[in-house]
Amino acid sequence: MTEKKKFLLRLDADVYAALEKWAADDLRSVNAQMEYALKEAVRKAGRLRREEVALK
Repeated sequence: MTEKKKFLLRLDADVYAALEKWAADDLRSVNAQMEYALKEAVRKAGRLRREEVALK
């Protein structure tokens, strides 16, 4: 598995609350839910091939 990049992210409290609820609904951590959502957005935008963005 490739090494993951760490970085600080500031979010609006309402956006974080929505992500927190979404993550709980999908039985994921907030971090995992954010990674899932970002990977989907990058894939749908055609920025990476599906093979490069393995969704789990």
